[in-house]
Amino acid sequence: MSNAPLAPHAWRILFLLFLANLFNFFDRTIPAIIIEPIRLEWSLSDLQIGLIGTAFTVVYAIAGIPLGRMADTGMRSRIMGCGLAVWSGLTALNGLAWNFWSFLLIRMGVGIGEASYAPAANSLIGDLFPAHKRARAMGIFMLGLPLGLLLAYFTIGAMVEAFDSWRAPFFIAAVPGLLLAVFMFFIREPKRGAAETVQVTSAPVEKPLRKVLSIRTFWWLVVAGLTFNFATYACNTFMVPLLQRYFLMPLGQAAVAAGVIVGVTGLIGLTLGGWLADRAHQHSERGRLLLGALSMLVAAVATGTAMLLGRVEVGVFVAIFSIGWLFSYNFYTCVYTAIQDVIEPRLRATAMALFFAGLYLLGGGMGPLVVGFFSDQFAHSAMLAEGASVLTEAHKALGLHGALFLIPVALLLTMLALLQASRCFSRDAAAMRSSLVAA
Repeated sequence: MSNAPLAPHAWRILFLLFLANLFNFFDRTIPAIIIEPIRLEWSLSDLQIGLIGTAFTVVYAIAGIPLGRMADTGMRSRIMGCGLAVWSGLTALNGLAWNFWSFLLIRMGVGIGEASYAPAANSLIGDLFPAHKRARAMGIFMLGLPLGLLLAYFTIGAMVEAFDSWRAPFFIAAVPGLLLAVFMFFIREPKRGAAETVQVTSAPVEKPLRKVLSIRTFWWLVVAGLTFNFATYACNTFMVPLLQRYFLMPLGQAAVAAGVIVGVTGLIGLTLGGWLADRAHQHSERGRLLLGALSMLVAAVATGTAMLLGRVEVGVFVAIFSIGWLFSYNFYTCVYTAIQDVIEPRLRATAMALFFAGLYLLGGGMGPLVVGFFSDQFAHSAMLAEGASVLTEAHKALGLHGALFLIPVALLLTMLALLQASRCFSRDAAAMRSSLVAA
């Protein structure tokens, strides 16, 4: 694979894609940070808090499938540019929401805009970089996730305090997104399959959805993505509320601590993860998936240990949970590149759209909702166990802490799915290479 070409300006384009990905995750993280002021202002339950995240991700998942097909047949730069402009504009509109339902509906609109980005960007990276460099390129692209989270967690609390309003961050976040949207339209796209070592036909694929869904490795990767996103979206939605309620931290400090857990760890995990995944792939064709499975085991043990310790010193909780989250980031560099290895270039955006549909519709969509539901149930159980007649913030703190044990459970299930994917990976990767030669 060493003779595969690198597209002109590939690294410059990748940097632009990374920036857009950063603000993608920055924008979608804002509600998780300011959710406690919203909860208190509108008297929301944890189930309603979870519904905000679920509504966004369900719309994101459903809209991603047709937008993924558009990315396989149309101009990816235009799709990304338009989507970025839409989600940035609606993010600003979120700051004008007047009640729970208006906030919810606008977030759903943001989900449609953001759904246009990931399939097109992943497809473009596959054509910009040859196989032996894709994990590193994907690692750089996915750095937008922890950096976006880090930037959000480290600045949103300060914005709220500076303007004395939870609405201010939505207006501020829209500006860089709208500027980046303009640059997207000027990307010069490489030919589809340009980074492959064999000539790829540009003829359309018959029954593309059926062809993607016939790949067994892909099915197991979807299952892994489902359980992994359940854990990550539950964590991202409720970590700041947990630190505020259970560990009694103020909003600004809770946001920074959560930023360490999900942001700082990602910087390290994705930077080293891409290099480790490429090394593992050189050692064994299925090495990336085995590395991913081992990483999920470490993540489950560390996050479970942090939760089992209860009300320890908050620094101890953050340190142990962060170790788990550090290893969890290997999921992205191991799994996203594995999809590229079993899906032919003409179907990659479609495959990523289906993959994201599983991740978000059944994983990310269900994570906040299920955790929110159990949090409310456990809170009422704590109230009854105490013999109290009024549900207090202390009961809600215990309820949320109990519900978040679902995170390590989901990470263990992710490990099992990755092990299953590794068993059929070599066969499916060989079939993909054979299909390119036959075409």
